[in-house]
Amino acid sequence: MRYNAQIEILIVALLFASCSNSDIVLSKNGTSDYEIVHLGNASEREYKAATTLQHYIYEISGANLPVVDESSQTADTPKIYVGNIKDDHLEPQEVRIKTEGENIYISGGSEEATSNAVFEFLENYLGCKRYAPNVEHIPISVTITLNTIDYNYTPDIVTRTVHSRLFYENEEFAERHKVTTEAFPHYAPEAKVHTFHRFMPEEIFYKSNPEYYALRGDKRLPTQLCLTNPSVLEIVKDSVSALFKRNPKASVVSVSQDDNQQYCQCENCRAIDEEEGSPAGTMIYFVNKVAKAFPEKTISTLAYQHTRKPPKTAPSENVLITLCSIECDRSGSIAEKCKDFADDLSGWSKLTDNIRIWDYTTQFTNFLAPFPNMHTLQPNIKLFRDNNAKWVFEQHSNNPSELFELRSYLTAKLLWNPDQDFDALVTEFTDGYYEEAGTFIKEYIDLIHSKIQEDEDFFLFLYGDPSEAFSSYLNPEFLQNYTELFNDAEKAVSDKPELVNRVQAARMGIDFAILEASRKNLTPDYSLTITDENGSQITNPKVSVLLNNFTKTAKENNITLMNEMGFTVSEYGANYMSALEIAKRSNKAKGKTVISLTKPKKYADENPMVLTDGALGGNSFYANWLGYEGNDLEVVVDLGETQTINTISMAFLQVTNHVVFFPDLVRYYGSIDNENFILLGTIRNPKPLVKTSKVNDIHYFDLEMESQKFRYIKVVAKNTGTPYWHHAAGLPSWIFADEIIID
Repeated sequence: MRYNAQIEILIVALLFASCSNSDIVLSKNGTSDYEIVHLGNASEREYKAATTLQHYIYEISGANLPVVDESSQTADTPKIYVGNIKDDHLEPQEVRIKTEGENIYISGGSEEATSNAVFEFLENYLGCKRYAPNVEHIPISVTITLNTIDYNYTPDIVTRTVHSRLFYENEEFAERHKVTTEAFPHYAPEAKVHTFHRFMPEEIFYKSNPEYYALRGDKRLPTQLCLTNPSVLEIVKDSVSALFKRNPKASVVSVSQDDNQQYCQCENCRAIDEEEGSPAGTMIYFVNKVAKAFPEKTISTLAYQHTRKPPKTAPSENVLITLCSIECDRSGSIAEKCKDFADDLSGWSKLTDNIRIWDYTTQFTNFLAPFPNMHTLQPNIKLFRDNNAKWVFEQHSNNPSELFELRSYLTAKLLWNPDQDFDALVTEFTDGYYEEAGTFIKEYIDLIHSKIQEDEDFFLFLYGDPSEAFSSYLNPEFLQNYTELFNDAEKAVSDKPELVNRVQAARMGIDFAILEASRKNLTPDYSLTITDENGSQITNPKVSVLLNNFTKTAKENNITLMNEMGFTVSEYGANYMSALEIAKRSNKAKGKTVISLTKPKKYADENPMVLTDGALGGNSFYANWLGYEGNDLEVVVDLGETQTINTISMAFLQVTNHVVFFPDLVRYYGSIDNENFILLGTIRNPKPLVKTSKVNDIHYFDLEMESQKFRYIKVVAKNTGTPYWHHAAGLPSWIFADEIIID
């Protein structure tokens, strides 16, 4: 979108000095004497840069400058040269913008750098901003004047990637912000990350050659490869060779661990790791041998989880170390809150200058949740730059998430130049993208970030949940404050439907937090139900409106996913509607005492009373679920007195990538005296665990029975053990349970 305000006096005053005080008059009254000159041997990208410059000068002033190559330039006419016309010695990433007399030179050390230089000129000297693929600001002035320019810049981070479909699906937008148009440029597409299982699938090799895989305890498991087995090395080298042959343009293949920490502990592997002081020892030992076979290519590997700590042995020159910050607390900078990672980064930087950072900037369990970590982006990127990272991959959500456009914009800007004024960048975006509503959205951003920084003990986790923050930056008082700011933002643009939609998309994070607070019955106002004049439980009308607005806004903005596990907005809406109906059901167990006969662990404060508190669990295991690791769930509910029972129901959660599975079966028992129980029914899991099981799901194990009288109800849920093919093979699995409904 281009918006043409009246002649923008203020912007002109700021960006273009008056004619009497400037050295160059690029256009006057909609005409210009200038021509744009490109090199005779200009590449397609350099020529495109020249025509892009022509387009924007015309859009600003109405002056249509001719684009000519150097052999056709007109004598005695002022020029804008696009490309290294002087053949200056420039570094490949270096950009230069310089005026000499009336002429302007826009050049770079490569075609990419020349393109970057043109966009720097357009943004910094002509005031053209693009906030999203379809939202840009072009200042309008028939006269363009410029002062003397002498600008040189070479970015320290050479390959800049923001994992956002705004860039992947819009090449011009990515070029404008100088980031890559794909997540893994130069990589063979079948070998980007976590490749061990691709090179040696367990379906093919495990049964015949278990020795190829990790020894865990006394058993070989297909979780990782045995990196000291010579046959494994030869098979992997053959696989890498085949990949390069199938992808002749690819220069990088990842030879990297699978996404688990179940690495090999056989005698040979353990000896190397102990000598090297890190499980990265066997990884570098192995990957260096692979890299030796491909000296003209790059072999990428991970410094991730168990391999994050650097070994003593340096990687080969053609080994790219991808260092991952997945464990870090995002409430503060890595240097402040994740010192172990910062130390590991420093250690790797002493071994190699071939470092790629894989950083994380969103909450993967809840894309749309408020995630106040923007204040950490700049110091983290500076830390990466200062430790030899030439390649930074910022893993955002790819799919739309909280304040998606702003986060994509900020991250790209900071990767290009980490030393910019961060607050000014945020203000520039909020004012430009949200216009009159920007003041209120900026106030919201500042407020929620100030609140998390006041809570020094809060751990902001990539795999967390808004429910963790209901006593912190998302407490009821703050939620109300944030809501009022978004209400004011909507009012400020109420006569502009497109801007109203942008504001509504921005407020989805707070709306989601309120929906989850209501699911938890956080306060009488934030609750699923209210009591009507007849004493009956009815759906809270505020929640109904909020849920409808949330799903409607998502649909209008093509927002389809709630998290990385594939849980959709449609599923969330249906799940929530089901929760509203369940909340209205009569429940004889509500508020009743629960005793756990087996030991829960970690979640819901290990308090079995969460099973009868009236709050319903969401799609994340942090959200009101009681967890059991490696054991069965066995609980008894005391109804307080003998009552007639017709139905029993209990909800269970599945998050397969986090080793959370539905139970194999659930048995319900009844008793009068809490000693003698009779089996009332067995409900088997209708969706047994397989490789293709739905990653994120909730299922109610419902039992209908003939009316009987009991005081005590026992529930036994049998744990589904972790199968050998799962990435967590050898580790205990979890059962997560929530509300018991008895009627």
